Amino acid sequence: METPMERIYNLYNYIICDMADPRTMEWPLVGSPWPVMSIVFLYLYFVNSLGPRLMRDVQPFRIERIMIAYNAFQIAVNLYIFYKCTQLGWVDKYSWLCEPVDFSDAPDALEVASICWLYFIVKVTDLLDTVFFVLRKKYNQITFLHVYHHAAMVFGTWIASKYLPGGHGTFVGFLNTFVHVIMYSYYLMTIINPEYKKSIWWKKHITQLQMTQFLMITVHAAQLLFRDCGYPQWVGYVVVPQNAFMFVLFYDFYRKAYGGDKKNV
Repeated sequence: METPMERIYNLYNYIICDMADPRTMEWPLVGSPWPVMSIVFLYLYFVNSLGPRLMRDVQPFRIERIMIAYNAFQIAVNLYIFYKCTQLGWVDKYSWLCEPVDFSDAPDALEVASICWLYFIVKVTDLLDTVFFVLRKKYNQITFLHVYHHAAMVFGTWIASKYLPGGHGTFVGFLNTFVHVIMYSYYLMTIINPEYKKSIWWKKHITQLQMTQFLMITVHAAQLLFRDCGYPQWVGYVVVPQNAFMFVLFYDFYRKAYGGDKKNV
């Protein structure tokens, strides 16, 4: 008869090993949950506690060159992932209604899995956004919405890379990388010329684009609740409320930032 500790150990092995896609198990940061959990914990600790304390008596860092390189990298890698999403699935190969994961070792299936993993890595590098806010003492930009979104995306993409690297759920990356190409382009332009912050119209419309993205993902994932194509239905029960919640948070930000008589453009 199993002891309680043996049951816990066996359940852990079942969830982490038996349920996982064996193709991605040995890829960096995928096999065990502890590295990614440590990264997110250190991120939350730094941006909410350690970072502001270390910066208390320090002048904001001038890291414009680092940020230019960082934003250029993000534009390039998100554009690459978006292109691969169109090439490998979301133009003429995947069904927009319901698409199962191809767990085979076929070249296209392995390439899709590798793109899912790369998208996960990009969500890890996205955490540097907040680190840069701390180093520049831009604490007003470290909101619950910002921190929650970044942390949740790391966990969500890790789960996708480990268990479902392909199929229906890649629609999230397809839309999100397109949005991030535009978003990081805006960031890059405002770093090169800060005057753009006063006149460029992108910021308001990027928020609108993000809200549209969440609505589209919600509708797309909701199809899983009514269709059976072999893609896990439970994903719909997670993705639909999560993205509806994100829409509400972004709408609240949009209303406060651009609503009423405000003249932001």
